[in-house]
Amino acid sequence: MKSGFFAFLLLGLSFSIQLLGQTQTTLQGYVYSAKDQQPLVGATVSLAETSLGAVTDANGFFKIEKVPTQTYKVEARFVGFQPQVKFNVIVRSAGNAELIFQLEEIQDELGEVVVTASPFPSRIENPNSIQNLSREEIATYPGGNNDIAKVVQSLPGVSGSVGFRNDIIIRGGAPSENVYYLDGVEIPNINHFATQGSAGGPVGLLNVSFIEDVTLSTSSFSAKYDNALSGVLQFNQRNGNSRNRNLNFRLGASEAALTFEGPLVLPKEDEQAKTTFIISARRSYLQFLFKLIDLPFLPDYWDYQYKVDHKIDDKNEISLIGVGSIDDFSVNIPDDITEEQRATLDQIAIIKQWTSTLGFSWKHKMNNGFLRTTLSANVLNNDFVRYQDNINETGLLFSNNSRETEQKLRVEATKFLGEWSLSYGLNLQKSAYENTTFDNDNGLSFNSEIDFFKYGLFVQAAKAFFNNKLEASFGIRNDADSFTDNGFNNIAHLSPRLSLAYRLSEKFTLNAATGRYFKIPPYTILGFQNNAGEFVNQDADYIQTDHYVLGLEYLPRLSTRFTIEGFYKRYSNYPVSIRDGVSLANLGGDFEVFGSENISSIGKGRAYGAEFLYQQKLNKRFYGILAYTLFWSEYTDLNDSGYRPALWDNRHLLTFTGGYKLNNNWELGIRNRFLGRAPFVPVDIEATEDSYPTIINDYDRLGNERLRAYNSLDVRIDKKWNYSKWSLNLFIEVTNLLGSRLPQSPQYGLDLDDNGEVIMPRNLIEIPDTNNGSTIPTFGIVIDF
Repeated sequence: MKSGFFAFLLLGLSFSIQLLGQTQTTLQGYVYSAKDQQPLVGATVSLAETSLGAVTDANGFFKIEKVPTQTYKVEARFVGFQPQVKFNVIVRSAGNAELIFQLEEIQDELGEVVVTASPFPSRIENPNSIQNLSREEIATYPGGNNDIAKVVQSLPGVSGSVGFRNDIIIRGGAPSENVYYLDGVEIPNINHFATQGSAGGPVGLLNVSFIEDVTLSTSSFSAKYDNALSGVLQFNQRNGNSRNRNLNFRLGASEAALTFEGPLVLPKEDEQAKTTFIISARRSYLQFLFKLIDLPFLPDYWDYQYKVDHKIDDKNEISLIGVGSIDDFSVNIPDDITEEQRATLDQIAIIKQWTSTLGFSWKHKMNNGFLRTTLSANVLNNDFVRYQDNINETGLLFSNNSRETEQKLRVEATKFLGEWSLSYGLNLQKSAYENTTFDNDNGLSFNSEIDFFKYGLFVQAAKAFFNNKLEASFGIRNDADSFTDNGFNNIAHLSPRLSLAYRLSEKFTLNAATGRYFKIPPYTILGFQNNAGEFVNQDADYIQTDHYVLGLEYLPRLSTRFTIEGFYKRYSNYPVSIRDGVSLANLGGDFEVFGSENISSIGKGRAYGAEFLYQQKLNKRFYGILAYTLFWSEYTDLNDSGYRPALWDNRHLLTFTGGYKLNNNWELGIRNRFLGRAPFVPVDIEATEDSYPTIINDYDRLGNERLRAYNSLDVRIDKKWNYSKWSLNLFIEVTNLLGSRLPQSPQYGLDLDDNGEVIMPRNLIEIPDTNNGSTIPTFGIVIDF
């Protein structure tokens, strides 16, 4: 189906039902103090360039009525606090989420008062290497298919896998080096069909309808976060509507989703419900499309997500969140099988996987501070199998049946002591890992089970000096565990960090940060056994990285931001494969099981470069992000023969993502992404002749050859309609408009005759590099009731 048809459909609908639109609605939300979360009574909220506005009541609640359905800049003000502006607030006739404003107190020293607040993220403990995307920026991202893992790839320093993968690669670090938090609850991965031991997968599992915003930190991590080497992604979910019940239906290129939210018990007129909920379920239909077009594999998945919030009293709130997925990756036999399809059928794995995360959080407001306690549990169950004959499931080559379970307690306290801000806390974790593995190619068979505790302590202090021109933050944390040989060596895992921000002028700020961060090896490494039943990796050490960052921020106006940063990351104790001699920093970006092998913690690494960012919030109908990163990523091997380029060493990353608001609720979005030439691992032809369908890579030649560069252009067109009790959004996405071919290493398979049968004796051949750069038009529907 061609994109022209979809455009004609949109234009026809626009013409035929334009006069039916609803033009006015209600916009509501809350205004709080960012410091202690107390409601600000009497704060004013106004829509820029209009006369519309409202004043907050005793609960900090505001309601603006008779608001025309269009896009606004919304500003909240309160005496003694910095005003806050939200850009690109799309007002619909139904389905409007409540706006939440968090106002910062004005620092008034020596008569100098700052009365303007930047809409861009800046935290005293994290002054640089931090980016934020709003709900609307996520929802209208071109080519993203409402997938948050793809959306964050528009930010500086972030690249992703090309093709049927969804890895997040930050500043040259491996995809396993990131951590993910959902409302303060750590979740092990954010993708369906996740690579065990790593994190990537082909499709994100978080529902964009839940997300208030997403914040990415690529350095200067707060001391409260553990296990982060390259990035911390924080997903903030919105609360369910406290006054009305809403239903949202979303149909995208790969799945359909239904989201329901509102108060648990409908409140009386002009009252606020104490208990709210938001719940969703999504179902893929990729498996039907793939079967229809005769692809050799069928990805089938479900996911669910929910959040319940209850306000006990003015000082206590509790919330319950959950997210989970059910994945089934199976094979399909095309009617007229090609050499390429047969090779895919031979080499892919059959995956059945499910995940679940449950979190309970209690937030208590104290005098001059607050306390947050979180209990959570998560499970990853993975059944991964490869056969000599995947079609008939005969000739078992590899099987991994495993389960990872974690129970976690996190306690975080924040106190404001005069001009000081002090945060401290702890995390306790009970981990269990069960794994039954059969590896025919490497002669391994084991049944592993480990059960251990992990804990961490942290403290962080921050203060502004010299009339608020200098902001400084110092933090330190310590991590230990009861399983690894060096787990209770407290000095070895002590991780200090320091960040500074100096305001050169009203528009220029100089930022610097340094820190040491640790990550415990994944369970696949810790739970690996040899045939004698020995945990040969129990002596594995925590992976260590030291960050050094220097940056300059320029804010020429409220809606515009320029930043430039230089960074250097130095790694040590990186696991290196004994079998292949390669650093595990180069693995984890495929559909295998990452880390289930004998390793040595002798690897070193470094990633360094510079980033440039231009970000424009919605102004004069335009918004956009232009990001360029120049970097190098290198690691040592088993022989410590010097640094060699990593698989993620693209050198050049250039991304532009932007949108333009047209009249009558039309919107145009564009994303252009350029990735430099990345190294690849050549195949050992002679060894693979004997082991096929298992592919043997020649890691000694890693870095000798590189893939072609990749440039992709995606375009999205949105049209919105508003009616008396519901709203409609139709959109067209055209992915890879330029038809760029995907960069991929040579693929190999068995020689087939004209009937698709294997020619005997077997002969390994290189599969021709077909034109895999198709332009793909899709459409989507979003309905709010």
